Amino acid sequence: MRKRFLVTGGAGFLGSHLCEELLRLDHEVLCVDNLSTGTLKNIESLNNDKKFHFLEHDVIKPLTINQLDGIFNFACPASPSAYQSDPIQTIKTSILGAFNLLDLAETTNSKIFHASTSEIYGDPLIFPQKESYWGNVNPIGIRACYDESKRVVETIFVESFRAKSIEIRIARIFNTYGSNMTKNDGRVISNFIVQALKNEPITIYGDGSQVRSFCHVDDLVGGILKLFNFKKFSGPVNLGNPTSVSIIDLAREIVALTNSQSKIIFCELPSDDPKTRQPDISKATIELGWIPRINRKEGLERTIDYFMNLV
Repeated sequence: MRKRFLVTGGAGFLGSHLCEELLRLDHEVLCVDNLSTGTLKNIESLNNDKKFHFLEHDVIKPLTINQLDGIFNFACPASPSAYQSDPIQTIKTSILGAFNLLDLAETTNSKIFHASTSEIYGDPLIFPQKESYWGNVNPIGIRACYDESKRVVETIFVESFRAKSIEIRIARIFNTYGSNMTKNDGRVISNFIVQALKNEPITIYGDGSQVRSFCHVDDLVGGILKLFNFKKFSGPVNLGNPTSVSIIDLAREIVALTNSQSKIIFCELPSDDPKTRQPDISKATIELGWIPRINRKEGLERTIDYFMNLV
């Protein structure tokens, strides 16, 4: 049965992939984006589908839509360089946007999904991170505009569920990569691939011992839809690939896969940069039957192929 979905931040990296998958499943998609970090290029191929509609709009302002079956909220810059460039705007987008979209969900009696983040765990002291962990966040650090606003939005969503019975879903999304990333978005995989393809120095912040877990976007979208379609809200759910790698080993992998002549150089580590980020996905596996399938080598090869057409 065809349904009508709203995807905010739909021209961004994750949102555009979700729009594409919803269309593939024969649903109607209203894509909303203010194009501050999203790009029309990401949704260019979707415009030929009559079930796809684009609206340039900022979620800080209310939306009026008459009929919806579901809302997916991705409206917030996700890379550090983007969300730190205008921290007040980042906070407004997260928090005011959440209120506006929850109002819309209530008005249309539709289910609403919120893309939260592993950043709510801050620089964690527990490994891997479970949903029950409350985190270790610096509330006045340079990353706090993103970390803390995402934490507040989780609170707003849960209280809306308790007080108004709005049907919510929350995913804590860990590092994700794949096509439709921009080459200058400041995320580590896109940075490394672009530098390697240009044979420029690979810039590592700190000594490279930081550990991250990277999930390919195709796996993530599958997890998001499984969570959205789950029978009930059971709290936030971690979505990510639990296989971890150090940043220096990731750099070496990308240099090898691109046959690059790039050398690795080291720069000063930004403040509050987490040392280890690794999801415990037991809840997603048990409740949703979800586990990522694409290994890092395959995912990196796909992503490198995408960036070869951009560099």
